[in-house]
Amino acid sequence: MQVATWAALLTACLLISFTPGAGAINTMSNSLNVGFRRSIWGILGQQAALLIQLAIVAAGLGVIIARSPTTFDVIRYLGAAYLIYLGVRQILRRPDSSAAAAAELAGESAWSMCLRGVWVNLLNPKAVVFLLAFIPSFVKASEPLLPQYLTIGLTIVVVDIAVMWLFFAVVARGFGNLTRTERGQRNLNRFFGALFIGVGVLLAVL
Repeated sequence: MQVATWAALLTACLLISFTPGAGAINTMSNSLNVGFRRSIWGILGQQAALLIQLAIVAAGLGVIIARSPTTFDVIRYLGAAYLIYLGVRQILRRPDSSAAAAAELAGESAWSMCLRGVWVNLLNPKAVVFLLAFIPSFVKASEPLLPQYLTIGLTIVVVDIAVMWLFFAVVARGFGNLTRTERGQRNLNRFFGALFIGVGVLLAVL
């Protein structure tokens, strides 16, 4: 891949990653609930989903999903339902400023956060359709495909990890003072819950 092509890819990845979506909301929620450092596990799960979606596109299965309304809708509604479930769970979370509650919240396993990150991104068929429209612009059929897809995948993942962890997770830390009171916790839970639900509804209806 030529430097100019890669620079265009890098710019596009940055613009995409900085666009708020379910992954950003999940990252900010994790950063508040379990801390900045441990929020990386949810981000890594999201990257695993991105790589799976990229592999689907590279294998040609993305075309089937994009051209099959039934398959697309099933995945889309499952994704919407999952995001709405996360939102409702966040809203119903009981605020508790006790040390025991904080320790319990921060004790969520890395695997649990990683798995949630996978599902948040994976249950979004629009990402596959977007990659179908996005990837061909940076792939030359006359050159070996594997190195090109590896470069694209590595660029997407590195950029998204950097933006999610060093921007959205950091931004969430600014809300840290609000978590010291039950009222603040309740308001933040409602805020992030509403964001999850809003993204889920948009995924279902758009």
